Amino acid sequence: MTATTYRLIVLAAFLALMCAPTLVVWTLLGANSANIGFFVVALLPVGPALSAAIYGLRAWTAAPDLSPARALWRGYKLNFTDTMKWWTLVVAADTVLIVNIAFADSVPFASVLRPVGFVILVLLGVWSAHVLVAASLFSFRTRDSMRIAAVEVFSQWRVSLGFLALLVVAVGTVNLGSELALLLLAWAFMGILWLIAQPLITEITRRFITHD
Repeated sequence: MTATTYRLIVLAAFLALMCAPTLVVWTLLGANSANIGFFVVALLPVGPALSAAIYGLRAWTAAPDLSPARALWRGYKLNFTDTMKWWTLVVAADTVLIVNIAFADSVPFASVLRPVGFVILVLLGVWSAHVLVAASLFSFRTRDSMRIAAVEVFSQWRVSLGFLALLVVAVGTVNLGSELALLLLAWAFMGILWLIAQPLITEITRRFITHD
C-alpha cells in the first residue's frame, strides 16, 4: 500500500466519521418535504470536517508522513471555531433559500422567486467553497476570509467554474445515487476540490499575504 493510498483511506474514514451525524439525521427524517429545512440544518457538522480535510491535504503536500490522521485532527481543532462562524451563516441562509424554493408555489410570483432562489443558492455554494479554502489555510479574520472569497469568486472565475462543476456532480450523486454514496465519495470530492483550488491559493498568497 503506497503512502498516498493510505492517506486517502484515512481521509475517507475521517470524513465518514465526522459527517455520519448528518447522514443519521437525514435517515431519521426520511423523504418528507416538510422536513427539508431540517435536512439543511443537519449539514452543520460537515463544515468543520471539510475544513480539516483541506488543512490535512495541504499538510500532506508540504510534509508527507505516515501519520496523516494527526494533520486532520489538528486542522479540525484549529479551524473548528472559525469555520462555524461562517458555516452557520451559510447553513442558515441555505435553509431559508431552500424552504422558499420548495414552497414557492404557495406565494405570489412563484415563477420568479424560484429561479432567483436557485441562482442565489448556487452563488452561495460557489462562494462557500472559496471561503472554505481561504479560512482553512490562512489566518484571516472570519469577515476578511468572507470578503476575500467574494472578490475571488469573480477574479478567479475559472476556479469558480470548477467549484460549480463539483457542486453539480455532488448534487447529481445524491439524486442518482444516495446521500450515502456522496458520503463514501467525499474523499474524492475533496481531493478534486484541492486540485481545483491551487490557482486560488496562489492568488490569495500573492495578494493578501505580506512578504518580508
